Amino acid sequence: MESQSDNALMTQVQSGDTAQLAFLFERYHVPLFQYILHLSQDRALSEDLVQEVFFRVLKYAGSYDPSFAFNVWLYRMARNAYFDSLHKRRGEVSGHEVDDVRSEEPAPEEALARKKDALFLKEALQRLPEEKREVLVLSRFHNLRYEEIGQILKCETGTVKVRVYRALKELRERFCELRGETLYDV
Repeated sequence: MESQSDNALMTQVQSGDTAQLAFLFERYHVPLFQYILHLSQDRALSEDLVQEVFFRVLKYAGSYDPSFAFNVWLYRMARNAYFDSLHKRRGEVSGHEVDDVRSEEPAPEEALARKKDALFLKEALQRLPEEKREVLVLSRFHNLRYEEIGQILKCETGTVKVRVYRALKELRERFCELRGETLYDV
């Protein structure tokens, strides 16, 4: 059987064929987990929230409008679930470790430098304000278009572009600061 579009599957779910939700879960549970993990740095919370998002998909299936992209609706729901949980916890987001990205066996010195830079980058990303971290996660880690991000965040595409630019600029500043460099060092 050919794979159906997300919108077609969600329309079937909306019509009562809840078995189709399994296909959407298979497509999106890993990207949603990674999205929430980048925001929260908490694996257990991320796993719980992915489940919560799919419960919400069932609960709010009637509100889905097939004229809009399913992934935008889903990421908006994931964003809302994350911020709802953040408000409930009323605490600071913990800094649990994220798995390191492995490189293709570089020299030991290069591997150490890459690992340090990766840690600095993760730390710099975590030090960004929530709004800036979120636009970078959506645009750089999940490769969403600015238009899609604008729909998720309920703002104009131009606003998203400005936010991404400013977030990248601040990320670079924080990264350089962590490395003990000034912004203009080469």
